[in-house]
Amino acid sequence: MTPIENQPAVVPADVTAYRDGKARRVSDRLAEETPVALVFNGISFAVMLASPADLEDFALGFALTEGLLQRPSELYGVEVEPTAEGIALQLQVASACEFRLKERRRNLAGRTGCGLCGAESLEQVQRTLPSPVNAGVEVQPGAVRQALGSLGDAQALQQATGAVHAAAWCSPTGDVQLMREDIGRHNALDKLVGAMVRAEVDAARGFFCITSRASFEMVQKAAMAGASMLVAVSAPTALAVNTARCAGLALAGFARGQDFVAYTFPERFGLPSA
Repeated sequence: MTPIENQPAVVPADVTAYRDGKARRVSDRLAEETPVALVFNGISFAVMLASPADLEDFALGFALTEGLLQRPSELYGVEVEPTAEGIALQLQVASACEFRLKERRRNLAGRTGCGLCGAESLEQVQRTLPSPVNAGVEVQPGAVRQALGSLGDAQALQQATGAVHAAAWCSPTGDVQLMREDIGRHNALDKLVGAMVRAEVDAARGFFCITSRASFEMVQKAAMAGASMLVAVSAPTALAVNTARCAGLALAGFARGQDFVAYTFPERFGLPSA
């Protein structure tokens, strides 16, 4: 793993800290926040504010969870192009993907809040999800506790800066197998999905764990990735719960320490069925 000091997502800074009634100059590390443009066959589709790391994973995961790619083979290559304003990700894609992009052009900017800024119509908000996910794995409550502990230990960027989210894919016993971090919760999940596809990992054989709330779009992205379970440290929304139920996704929120709340399919978390 690259030392955190050499990560492009970390910037050193000298700051004044006030603690225990005293002020002193200390060295600190800040999370970098960079405009990242996603450009498909020369057509600009979105500009996101993201951590400038794991960008090839981000490009692939974003294109898949946004429904622009129907399969990974439609992406021929990604070129990371630094510019004076930020970073451009130049994606070379199949003509079918380019057609979908032209049908659903967006003008997204900094999607760190609602996640739907720039959608041109209500029809674009809820995409057609894959067929309901099979039951996939079932876990015991201890696996959720293990995942939370493992995820915290693995978050090098969060430990250094205190300003980023993480998304992880965990084994049925709760051990983190793959993890990605980013200043944006959507970006972290997209990066994880991209990394899993490149590693040929079947999402349904484990579960996703995220350090944010389970918004509608986080659930939608997880379902698009073929996940069967999603665990979030904060609460879901009503729309997220309904979407998870329709997609066959077991959803848990308020996962803190040994506690969590199962909002759909509690039996798959080792809890009594509703």
